[in-house]
Amino acid sequence: MTTSARSDAAVKVWDLPTRLFHWCLVLGVISAFVARKFGDSMLVWHMTNGYFMLVLIVFRLLWGFFGSTTARFGAFLTGPGAVIAYLRGIFRGEHRSFVGHNPAGGWSVVALLTILAMQGVTGLFASDDILAKGPLAFLVSERTVAFVSTLHRWSAFALIALVMVHVGAVLFHLKQGDNLIVPMITGCKPKSCLPPGTRAVQMRGNLLALALFALAGVVVWLAIASWKW
Repeated sequence: MTTSARSDAAVKVWDLPTRLFHWCLVLGVISAFVARKFGDSMLVWHMTNGYFMLVLIVFRLLWGFFGSTTARFGAFLTGPGAVIAYLRGIFRGEHRSFVGHNPAGGWSVVALLTILAMQGVTGLFASDDILAKGPLAFLVSERTVAFVSTLHRWSAFALIALVMVHVGAVLFHLKQGDNLIVPMITGCKPKSCLPPGTRAVQMRGNLLALALFALAGVVVWLAIASWKW
C-alpha cells in the first residue's frame, strides 16, 4: 500500500446510533412542519411526531453521557474562549480539522436540542382552540395554555433560523473542502481530513444505544401518562 493511500484511509468517527439520531431528527422536523402545514387533517400526526421527537431528544441526552467519544457532550462542548478563537480563525481564512464537532458546531447542537425540547414540551400543553389540545393542557389554566401555544408557534421560527444556520455552516465547510454530510452517512472521515495524531474513536455498542432509546421511550411515556392516573 502506498503512503498516499494510507493517508486517505477511512477512520470511523461517528457511531451508528448518532447517525440514525441525526437523520431521524431531520425527518422528524420536516414531518412536523409538513403535518402542520396541512392543518387540522394532520394534527394527530403532528402530535405523534412530537412524542417521537421528545423520545429522540431524551435519547440524545443519555447518549451524550454514555455514548461513543464523539457523541459525548464533554468531548465537544468547550468554553467561550475556544468558540471565539475558532470563529476568529474562520474569518481570517484559517481551516482547522476536528474529529467530531468543532467548538461552534458543538454549541449549535445544544441550541437545536434546546429549541426542539421547548417545541416538544410546549406542545404537550398547547391548543389550537378548535380540534386539538396537548395531553397535559388540562393541568394548567386557559391563560397558560394560550401563552404556551403562542410560545410553541413562535419558537418554530427560532428553530427554522437555527436550521438555516446549520445548513449554511455545512455548505460553508463543503466549500472549504470539508464534507460533513458523507461522514454522517458512512460514519467515516478520510484520515487526511483529521488532526494529526488522531487516535481511534471509542465506539459504544448498538445494544446499549437500543436500551437507552427504549429507556427514553419509557421516560417520555411515564412523564405524560403519570399525570393522567
